Amino acid sequence: MSTPDAEVDPTTGPSLVFDGKATAHSVAEDILGILTGTFLASLGLHLLHASEAVTGGTAGLSLLIGYATGWPFWALFALINVPFALLAVFRRGWDFTIRTVVSIGLVSGVAVVHDLYFPISDIQPLYGTLAGNLLAGVGVLILFRHRSSIGGINIIGLEVQDRTGFRAGWTMMIFDLLIILAALLVVPWQSVLMSAAGAVLLNLVLALNHRPGRYLGH
Repeated sequence: MSTPDAEVDPTTGPSLVFDGKATAHSVAEDILGILTGTFLASLGLHLLHASEAVTGGTAGLSLLIGYATGWPFWALFALINVPFALLAVFRRGWDFTIRTVVSIGLVSGVAVVHDLYFPISDIQPLYGTLAGNLLAGVGVLILFRHRSSIGGINIIGLEVQDRTGFRAGWTMMIFDLLIILAALLVVPWQSVLMSAAGAVLLNLVLALNHRPGRYLGH
């Protein structure tokens, strides 16, 4: 039996959204969302590092430089994101920037925790690459929903989406593929192919789930 309050679309069935008004996240929800998103993103990057794979964005660039130099991922990730954080101040405002800086710091910090308490000595590379990108994509999606990001290309992608409607995931995919192509200079071509497939998976998560008008939370 249908309820009188629910709107029923004959093509999709009853709507699960009963109030068209956007519902703001509480402070507690934002904190939990940012903690969850950064943990998942950092765990995904940990799997990628163990698989000797790369991905796109500043995370992929950090992994790439780390393979070439031996420098720690957490330090490279924080350092590379500094100019993008400055860009966020002017283009996205202080609220978004502060949340993003906190998220970047958390991803770097949790990366150290993963290295200490979840060392991975052996992993099937294809599994690690796909699982890592999927976890990272879900983590970034959660951060987007709580007005945050992990810096870098995420900020550019959101800015392009807000101004043009071109989905953030597609913008990020273009940049990501360019970064992955550069990985041919550092890692074997087999790893580059797996990394490209993984980056597509990550950005599909964002492109299909983060789009204007789809999510009502703020």
